Amino acid sequence: MTRIFCRPRLSMASVAMFGTVLLHSGTASAAVATISRSVDVKAAARDVWSLIGPFCAIKDWLPPVGQCIEDGKAPSTRILVTKDGKAAFVETQVARNEAEYSYSYKFLTSPLPVSNYTATIKVTSKANGASTITWNGSYTPEPGQEKAASEALLGVYEAGLAEIQARFAK
Repeated sequence: MTRIFCRPRLSMASVAMFGTVLLHSGTASAAVATISRSVDVKAAARDVWSLIGPFCAIKDWLPPVGQCIEDGKAPSTRILVTKDGKAAFVETQVARNEAEYSYSYKFLTSPLPVSNYTATIKVTSKANGASTITWNGSYTPEPGQEKAASEALLGVYEAGLAEIQARFAK
């Protein structure tokens, strides 16, 4: 089953900050948006994790990525360069849980029209040796770029998850 969710989300702190911004500047800041995409695969969670778990393994399952350079520090930072060499992303790992087959990361720099992007990739065991991969993220789109940001991230999530699913369908 494939699920896609992308909706603005405001915390109470964001609502309070929104009011303060309106009072002091007459304008509002962009709302935090969330994205979630998941896919089921016919493989054990440990097998899926062995493919996607290493931080720089993303170059092996995310089609637009041509190169991943990891700095080897803790927390690890990676530079992802697109296959055409026209864009680069710098991301740092902010959490990792080998037992739960998950890691979280955030953008340090990105060509996408977003700020404050953080995401988690997690593999969950299901019955009959299958598993579910879930990729969740939150971000603040640049004003006027909400649709472009959402479409770009959905495209990345869908391409990556489809590639992983295809590898285990063989």
